[in-house]
Amino acid sequence: MTDFVREGRLFRVGGFNPSHRQLFLISEATLVDQTTTRVEVCFGHVELMFLKPLYPNGLRIRRATAAEFGVLSERHGIPAADAEYTWILDPEGESFVVSAHPSWREAEYALMGAQKSLYESPWPPEFPAESGSVN
Repeated sequence: MTDFVREGRLFRVGGFNPSHRQLFLISEATLVDQTTTRVEVCFGHVELMFLKPLYPNGLRIRRATAAEFGVLSERHGIPAADAEYTWILDPEGESFVVSAHPSWREAEYALMGAQKSLYESPWPPEFPAESGSVN
């Protein structure tokens, strides 16, 4: 299992596109947390989400444990088939998203130029970016 961990960074809800059922969480480069990269996390095919507007101490995205899913399923009526697609966003387990596997991208903020998003197409191939998905 590959978790997404970015501690010590401020993340915010960057947007939700209801027609595509996409959720974006974004962390900008800031002097406060002494970062130089922008990080974006994308959740596709979102069925349900319970979010905070800000995550001041970073994100730790992982699949819900069986016990966590049991509580969430009972509380929110999530079908058993969605256990594999229920993602916990914070260490306390207070925020979650039911969606396809989340993906993420990270690149030096200075390289973005006029790009507004790391998911904006096409990303210039000469600009290095890291990416991955949560499994």
